Amino acid sequence: MNTQLKNGFGPKIIKLLRNNTVPLMFIIICAVCIPVSGFSGSYLLNEMVTRIARNSFLILSLLIPIMAGMGLNFGMTLGAMAGEIALILTADWQIWGIPGVVLAMIVSIPISALLGLLCGTLLNKAKGREMITSYIISFFMNGIYQLVVLYMMGPIIPIKHTAIKLPRGYGIRNTVSLLNMRQCIDNLLAINIGGVRIPVLTLLIIAALCLFIVWFRKTKLGQDMRAVGQDLEVARDAGINVDRTRIISIVMSTVLAGFGMILYLQNMGNIATYSSHSQIGMFCIAALLVGGASVEKASIGNVFLGVTLFHLMFILAPTVGAKITGDSMIGEYFRVFISYGVITVALIMYEVKKRRQKSQMGQQLQQEQMEEESK
Repeated sequence: MNTQLKNGFGPKIIKLLRNNTVPLMFIIICAVCIPVSGFSGSYLLNEMVTRIARNSFLILSLLIPIMAGMGLNFGMTLGAMAGEIALILTADWQIWGIPGVVLAMIVSIPISALLGLLCGTLLNKAKGREMITSYIISFFMNGIYQLVVLYMMGPIIPIKHTAIKLPRGYGIRNTVSLLNMRQCIDNLLAINIGGVRIPVLTLLIIAALCLFIVWFRKTKLGQDMRAVGQDLEVARDAGINVDRTRIISIVMSTVLAGFGMILYLQNMGNIATYSSHSQIGMFCIAALLVGGASVEKASIGNVFLGVTLFHLMFILAPTVGAKITGDSMIGEYFRVFISYGVITVALIMYEVKKRRQKSQMGQQLQQEQMEEESK
């Protein structure tokens, strides 16, 4: 009986460790760094609640393309750009507070949907290489975005207020203030528990998106996306319009990313016009992978575990680096290195796992053929 328990329990533990290597690695790093940092528990808890509220919506927007088998959507950056353009226009119209946030979300929808349609159409031309293609698309669209905000806003797109325009009379300043909109969502219904400020309304919006994703998976379109994600050819044979389904998943992800970016920037209180969106896709994807997600499978639990561990490391790294080496820049380099390293390690592990599964399937098929021949 003990042997049976060992035989059953041992492989399960090994499988659990193998499937959760990245989260466990981050848990160990954070557990070591927390005592070294010297931060109080209330400070860390406050920071983590703020960052979970600020970043979770953005990361949740990545789940739908993964469900449709399109991998990690680096093209979410397009939605972030749409959100920034909507906020710049709202700031120029001087509509602040919650009405300004709602208006910015409405304005971002057609921009995000158009960019998502373009991205989805291009990704359908590059099946099997969606991630690298979406990454390059985000670079290309960044150039278009720079052209719009640097040259077209003013001469072509009317911008009235000189406070957000460059001194030359056209183009947008490096920073656009959202002070009159800052944390308007976060402060409404906010409560303090034991010195920890909880932005209830923001968390309710995030919870609503989680419920939408759970509900969406059960719909006909959600089932179609899951079928497409599992096998394109089988889904096509079942009568599913594969290309259309994949485009819809990218459009939904891009629109949700636009909403997420607006929530993110209203928390920050300003727009770094030319750089706010540049690393947002990379950090969101890194956080999702830290939570134990893979290229082909991700859950809401992965989102919240990932955002907690990844941003906890972001808080701790500069201080721990300064205390260990005497140079806070070492901590900055460390967390940037970790963010890119996590993506690399997770993708390598995914590829190794995929090849191992193919090898096992091949051996099983070969064994079955040998058994048939022996009969």
